[in-house]
Amino acid sequence: MSTGGSNRAIIAALGANIGIAITKFIAFLLTSSSSMLAESVHSLADSGNQALLLVGGKRSRQAPDVAHPFGYGRERYLYAFIVSIVLFSVGGLFALYEAWHKFADPHPIDAWVWVPFVVLIAAIAMESYSFRTAVHESNRVRGKQSWVSFVRTAKAPELPVVLLEDAGALIGLVLALGGVGMTVATGDGRWDAAGTACIGLLLVVIAIILSIETRSLLLGESATPADVAAVAAALVGPGVESVIYLRTMHLGPEELLVAAKIEIGAGATAVGIAAAIDDAETRVRAAVPIATVIYLEPDLRRSLVPGSTQGVQS
Repeated sequence: MSTGGSNRAIIAALGANIGIAITKFIAFLLTSSSSMLAESVHSLADSGNQALLLVGGKRSRQAPDVAHPFGYGRERYLYAFIVSIVLFSVGGLFALYEAWHKFADPHPIDAWVWVPFVVLIAAIAMESYSFRTAVHESNRVRGKQSWVSFVRTAKAPELPVVLLEDAGALIGLVLALGGVGMTVATGDGRWDAAGTACIGLLLVVIAIILSIETRSLLLGESATPADVAAVAAALVGPGVESVIYLRTMHLGPEELLVAAKIEIGAGATAVGIAAAIDDAETRVRAAVPIATVIYLEPDLRRSLVPGSTQGVQS
């Protein structure tokens, strides 16, 4: 998919989070609410994360060179993985530390008590707009997949990252609103600390999910089952009798490596083999345009023997 939709979602989230972070921090200075401090740091971390995703997208467009002959497409995966680390450390662990500190020394919110409510409600409105943008852009590419399946199988990491960040931010705002509301109602600062702890745990869970998914992308995922089937079907044609085995790997969200051993006729000439390979590459690129790098090895099909890799397809 194009990075245009991803960038729109990232920019919308970045703009919302910068504004939200500033207003939350002002509210913390006025009220000393730990929930407001945790939420302001959360929004600040999210802003940094969106900037990282934009940097990763820009760096991934560098042309291949001698040191990186397959290009820099995986920069997008790397920066998405860094985002999960930032969310875990700066967002989640800080919120848990602040909650522990507030539990040890609880105090009520006794000044500017209306400020947190105004800020949180405004933040929910801004975050909802960002989340709506991410959902809209994701719907353009996820098809009939469930949201869980989309997050787990998307080859472009930006939209799943923004979706999870925005969903976490909305839930965190509700938790902060509950913690602040109970603190104002009861005069017990431990409610504020409890809201902060819940925010911290939420961010840690989201960070772990993101790190697991982006780790898989960094290691090198195969093409989707639909693309694998399309490549296998496209390989067979004049001069190519069957596919002995097939391997695919994403070099980036829009760059696919295809390596295959193909069966040719026993009487094929060198000229015929070369023509068959060229034609097969053309068919594959027409069927799956993201197949940018294709390596084909011509061979004769032999009886399978123990340990043979012939006939294995992935």
